[in-house]
Amino acid sequence: MTKAIETAVKLLESLPETTQESLVKELRRLALEAQDEAQWDTALANPKGLEAAAKQAHADIAQGQATDMDYEKL
Repeated sequence: MTKAIETAVKLLESLPETTQESLVKELRRLALEAQDEAQWDTALANPKGLEAAAKQAHADIAQGQATDMDYEKL
């Protein structure tokens, strides 16, 4: 664990439990988003990555896992 994470954990521990839970939920969301971005970066760095990404997007749509783009969040 990095020093920065240790510091963040100590700070979180000093907060009320409900606040901790809210912040941990947001951290999880951000971590998953970062993992997703890393996967896209890897896929698009591959010469066939764009094709694979398009196929994955198509599969996600077919499985009902895709959502409409929220332009306000861009």
